[in-house]
Amino acid sequence: MAQRYFGTDGIRGEVGEWPLTPDFALKLGWATGRVLVRRLGERGVPESAGERAQVLIGKDTRLSGYMFESALEAGFASAGVDVLLVGPMPTPAIAYLARTFRAAAGVVISASHNPYADNGVKFFSHFGQKLPDAVEQDIEAELDEPLTCVASDRLGRARRVESAPGRYIEFCKSTARFENGGLSGLKIVIDCANGATYHVAPDVFRELGAQVEVIGDKPDGLNINRDCGSTHPKGLSEAVRRFGADAGIALDGDGDRCIMVDHEGSIVDGDQLLYVIADARRRAGELQGPVVGTLMSNLGLALALKRDGVAFERAKVGDRHVFERLQALGANIGGESSGHILCLDRTTTGDGIVSALQVLAAMVAAGESLQALVQPVDKCPQTLVNVRVERGSAGVLMDDERVTSAVRDVESSLGEEGRVLLRPSGTEPLLRVMVEGTDAVVVEDCANRLAETVREAAGAA
Repeated sequence: MAQRYFGTDGIRGEVGEWPLTPDFALKLGWATGRVLVRRLGERGVPESAGERAQVLIGKDTRLSGYMFESALEAGFASAGVDVLLVGPMPTPAIAYLARTFRAAAGVVISASHNPYADNGVKFFSHFGQKLPDAVEQDIEAELDEPLTCVASDRLGRARRVESAPGRYIEFCKSTARFENGGLSGLKIVIDCANGATYHVAPDVFRELGAQVEVIGDKPDGLNINRDCGSTHPKGLSEAVRRFGADAGIALDGDGDRCIMVDHEGSIVDGDQLLYVIADARRRAGELQGPVVGTLMSNLGLALALKRDGVAFERAKVGDRHVFERLQALGANIGGESSGHILCLDRTTTGDGIVSALQVLAAMVAAGESLQALVQPVDKCPQTLVNVRVERGSAGVLMDDERVTSAVRDVESSLGEEGRVLLRPSGTEPLLRVMVEGTDAVVVEDCANRLAETVREAAGAA
């Protein structure tokens, strides 16, 4: 069933534009609360037994987060759901805390790596995983109903959880396994993207013994992801060289992605990090099943894993699809080129801090630099061009005869040594055009020509 509001990563858009408005957030909290209360009742747990539905709400550092937090809180309370407020916290922290507090759901107010003018709402189940499609469909159906309010004596209560940062810091530390000494002797730079990790990430690495320098840790509500973080790692590269650090870690605004930088300032992307983590698990005898990447994963990653005797599979783009494929295969390591990596033997969702810890643990165990650990991944030239289109039109453009003809021409010119991928963004009004091959000049030319055809088709439409 097609969903009207939920995309690949919750509900997202520009603040003030439907549905990212305060009245919709109020209704969304109420509708979600109604579904959660109903599902609690279906488990045969009456309120008289003392168990009430409760949700945990966190957010990143966007100015609009205050507005949506208040609206969602009111909506949940009107449906008779208790609310636990944790303030600015990384998205994966909400997944973890939802489990530890036995909440019916975890709610995150964030637009991840997008600029401050965007925001969104996404949910985790009480297992710390993305909500199943069936639950999202129930919520959308409830949104069509008129908003009501439970009796005054059944209204939800709200309270702040001051212990949330400390709990999450200890959890992150527990996911890294060291023989001895932890991260002692390592000097690292962390870029918190002026986002949700600014007050937790530095402490995780310091408490494990690393010498830490921090940038991007001064959020003002408007500077989240601005020229910093995993989408803009140039500043981190410069900082690593300036401080003479062993490595740098770039997180995104909500902390579920991680890109790293080696000691020379060279950027290490999600494909390379995925290889390092998978190779460390293989050497320790802990790798289960194949490694799962996406349609965007570089061919060099697949070839490097193949040389190590490790199977590699591709899922559709999006951490939800990677997670589903990992579960189906009984595997534990997967991720995306963007740095969204899942270590299901450590946690239930993509976590930038946890991912970085696994890479640093691999460096310590091998006694090697990050640069040395990524050497087996000989990346094939790949060019990605984002073409802005009218919202909802990407699918139509992909079927346009001019576009499909151009794709066939490019595929024919690349032969067996390349591939083409067109896909709509799940979070922005973009059609992503990716071309991969062995010759960088040819790849870039093909990608630009194909992107121009998409623009022409969009203009004609």
